Amino acid sequence: MLWPQDLWEFSSAFPEKRYRYGRRKCQGRVFCKSSVYNDLTAKYPVIPESTDVGTTEAPAHPPPPSDAVEFPIGWLLKNAAAPIQYRAIKDVVALDDASDEFVSIALNFRQSLEIALAQRSDGTWGGKMLAVPSGARFQVGQLGTISAARRLLESGWGRETPPIHQARRILFRLLAEDDDQNFLFEFREAGRMDLDRVRRGRGILREAAAATLARAGFEQDPRVRGAASRALARIERFVSSPLAARPWIRVGNKQVLAPEAAPPSIYALEMLAFMPAFRLENSTRMDQLYAYVTQPLPRQESVQLVGDAVVEQPHLVLGDWLPHANAADADVPMALYWLELMARLQFLRRNEGWSRVFNRFLGHRDRDGVWHSHSGLAAPKSSNPLVWHAFPLEPTVEREGKWTDVTFRLGLIAKLSGRQIEAIQAARRT
Repeated sequence: MLWPQDLWEFSSAFPEKRYRYGRRKCQGRVFCKSSVYNDLTAKYPVIPESTDVGTTEAPAHPPPPSDAVEFPIGWLLKNAAAPIQYRAIKDVVALDDASDEFVSIALNFRQSLEIALAQRSDGTWGGKMLAVPSGARFQVGQLGTISAARRLLESGWGRETPPIHQARRILFRLLAEDDDQNFLFEFREAGRMDLDRVRRGRGILREAAAATLARAGFEQDPRVRGAASRALARIERFVSSPLAARPWIRVGNKQVLAPEAAPPSIYALEMLAFMPAFRLENSTRMDQLYAYVTQPLPRQESVQLVGDAVVEQPHLVLGDWLPHANAADADVPMALYWLELMARLQFLRRNEGWSRVFNRFLGHRDRDGVWHSHSGLAAPKSSNPLVWHAFPLEPTVEREGKWTDVTFRLGLIAKLSGRQIEAIQAARRT
């Protein structure tokens, strides 16, 4: 199968760059390669008998090393969708030398191709940014640009693939600290808008675009680093101020966030999660952020006074989104998304509560390492649009496909948190 050259005129010739990070001895490596994917003939991979998966960077004050986590790579290659297969090989089992050989597995996935083909000539999708499909059916026409790009990245598409390359221009434009209403997209209102509402919309899109670019591997780009520095500075000013302890004001008979309150957003956390070198340079600020996101979640709704109106702010993180196991059971995809972010931020192993929730997930696996729901036979679902880009990557919810997403995520979170991965190639059932 050949890439449709009539849809994109694309070429790249960037030299390979290698960046090394690590608190002490460069324990982790990130490889940024560019290539044009023309041959999309999928190959079924052969996994060696044993794989050295290495370790990830340890947090500042980690507990004693945990036991190895069994990861059913053979079962996933047999039952999972193409993006999960590729991500399992590349990100969990970590066959770095073979990742380019297996990339066609992800590029051949029909759902990802539908998203790529729906991109407009200006690099956007649907004239929106954060929109996601509504309902159970996958409808590409409802996608926004940031949501589509994040989904492709989550499905294993690299930053040099044509749709991500085409989307770069608008994503980098959104990083600008201006109040241009032409770049509000779905946040734009009819008539003249209040300046506070303009700044709110631009601020949300700015951090969401920065998170997408960081996820694509642009950590070293000065525009992304600038956006991260400004976002982290705003967060530091807020969490260090008395306003962080009492950010609420009364409007009518309702308590809402004060206009000047600037708690971290989920997009800011995701941006920082994919910037390990930047986090090392700002370790003190990251410790402040950890203290804030581990505090109890307030009972008040996440709404804020913006201008003269009270608006919902579901993207703001006012405390611990995963305080106990009941919260994880209520929304499994959201719980896994939160645990993955905390693992990438090197927060997971520092927090006893999150570690217990994660170990509880691991305890619900069978003897082959495959996760199963303890509350029934239905596949886990979420109505939260913040996790749409990551869950589910599996298009089918029948038979073994119901458990592939969670099984993969558990292995990925374990790897990111520094635990050893023991690859299982064959089922142990008799």
